[in-house]
Amino acid sequence: MKKDVMIVTGAGQISMAIARRVGFGKKIVLGDRSMKHCEAVAGLMNNAGFDVEPFHMDLSSRDSIRAMIAAAQEHGDIRYMVNGAGVSPSQAPVETILRVDLYGTAVLLEEVGRVIAPGGAGVTISSQSGWRMPQLTPEQDRQLATTPTEELLSLDILQPENIKDTLHAYQLAKRCNEKRVMYECVRWGGRGARLNAIAPGIIVTPLAVDEFNGPRGAFYKDMFARCPAGRPGTADEIANIAELLLSDAGAFITGSTFLADGGATASYHYGPLQPQAKQPAPKQGD
Repeated sequence: MKKDVMIVTGAGQISMAIARRVGFGKKIVLGDRSMKHCEAVAGLMNNAGFDVEPFHMDLSSRDSIRAMIAAAQEHGDIRYMVNGAGVSPSQAPVETILRVDLYGTAVLLEEVGRVIAPGGAGVTISSQSGWRMPQLTPEQDRQLATTPTEELLSLDILQPENIKDTLHAYQLAKRCNEKRVMYECVRWGGRGARLNAIAPGIIVTPLAVDEFNGPRGAFYKDMFARCPAGRPGTADEIANIAELLLSDAGAFITGSTFLADGGATASYHYGPLQPQAKQPAPKQGD
């Protein structure tokens, strides 16, 4: 008996939390670049009553993405997609971040969009980082949204001389993810399916721990300490949003990005996390 199939990329804490929340009764094909880690996560979930098949996949490769989709289709119609794969600014150089987080996500949304079943839904995990970088021009946003995937990395805005560092590359990648969701949701809609993004803030995961111990660790710790929530988030809190977006309760939501950062972005623009707010106030007469 064939089941509805859910593709999940990235065997991390957020992906697993979403899969556990909405994946019961479905065939879950879980892809990750580390097969050892993927098999370990699949084993945990299978021992908890889920039906998970691990699959070695590389988000930066179209052939790898297509192979995972083909493997998933052997089990039935692909009705759900969760993309949690990616690398952080402290984990990889600029080129890898752009190749995986930006190009790879664009390819995944495109390829799954070709086969997603009517009534299906997808969620891709973006980041608050895309909300803090300076605004791009309307033309630059359109380029990130609509440029053919195989031409994306040739855009002027993504050339090494125009990227300051790995954080800037990550911000550009996440901005592209959200613009790409808006573009691809129109194509998904032609198949009667929906596509959205979630932009988490600081979520306690191994990736976040890498950031806490990286060159921007103090910045991130200060961010969650001084945001309105006063703490980092959890993967289960992101799964709460994904559950809405992947269910019939979210039937009128597509092409959107849900910012879930404990108010950090709001504080960055209008509160104590404003860059200028960290500077001492000038003394009278200065």
